[in-house]
Amino acid sequence: MSQPVPHINALATATPDHDIHAAFIGWAREQLSDPRERALFERMAKRAEIGHRWSVLPKTADGGSPIAPGGFYADGMPPTSARMAVYGKAAPELAEAAVRGLPHLSGITHLVVASCTGFTAPGIDQLLADRLGLPGTIERVLVGFMGCYGAVTALRTARHIVRSEPDARVLVVTVELSTLHLQPEAALEPLLAMLLFGDGAAAALVTADKAGMTLEAPFSATLPDSGELIQWAVGDTGFAMHLSGEVPGLIAEALSDGGFREALCGGAPCEAIDGWAVHAGGRSILDAVQKGLELDPGALDVSRSVLGDHGNMSSATLMFALERVMAGPPVERGVALAFGPGLAAEGFGFSSAS
Repeated sequence: MSQPVPHINALATATPDHDIHAAFIGWAREQLSDPRERALFERMAKRAEIGHRWSVLPKTADGGSPIAPGGFYADGMPPTSARMAVYGKAAPELAEAAVRGLPHLSGITHLVVASCTGFTAPGIDQLLADRLGLPGTIERVLVGFMGCYGAVTALRTARHIVRSEPDARVLVVTVELSTLHLQPEAALEPLLAMLLFGDGAAAALVTADKAGMTLEAPFSATLPDSGELIQWAVGDTGFAMHLSGEVPGLIAEALSDGGFREALCGGAPCEAIDGWAVHAGGRSILDAVQKGLELDPGALDVSRSVLGDHGNMSSATLMFALERVMAGPPVERGVALAFGPGLAAEGFGFSSAS
């Protein structure tokens, strides 16, 4: 008997309502004492193609940002414990908001949650299951600290579950609160890295029902000698991101390799792919993918629109792109692709349900 074809039947997303992008740019500019670095930061901020980034951190009494007087960061850098206290409350709330946007939530048998911006016990999976009123018998998987390709891992896990249990109804959730991790930096590269990140959550329903988009064979590749280029370290004042400026060039180089391209595009010419959902890690990342795969100028428009509206929301970002692809024209051959620590590329093929 043939195995069922798992499908992403529905996708939904949620973001907070506090736009902190402009406030961050103003704060970061003041951290740079060298006028030349300050001018370079401003040019890079304008070229980032990000219009908004959203935060769970509340506005101050007079409507100010987290770095304004009375804000979360007003009196310096809070300890990691204070940031995790916010995560433990806000992450399940934002995750629930995304899940509530899905239709047909009855009969959920499995819950897979991905998040890399916080730790709590009971886990975010248990807290979310309780908020949703899911039964205590539900099977749960928590994908933690994998970074931006965590959504691929979560969806891949759901795919394996449905292939082994055809009646399974798997709820997949990604939730990231990147704005909890502002760092006391006065150097250009880390400030540019922090410029990218915002908060968001996404949810997907994966079953064997033939609706939505197919969830096809996954692929993985770790690029050699690249482990130092993306790092996410737990510190005394939150999680510190290191994102090397070498990453886009290395991605473009790797994607230009014929063998890797063939595996990524499922053995077909990449120009035959008519649907791209690429993790919007930053403008330079998307440019590198477009260059390395020699894609048409508009091939990554969906990912660029996600970047402009929300910035990089770590593991949630790919799900935002998939939601927009699903809402668009039917896709005959699609590829979902994300990058993260390793440096690794993770993804899978998909197509619109027939």
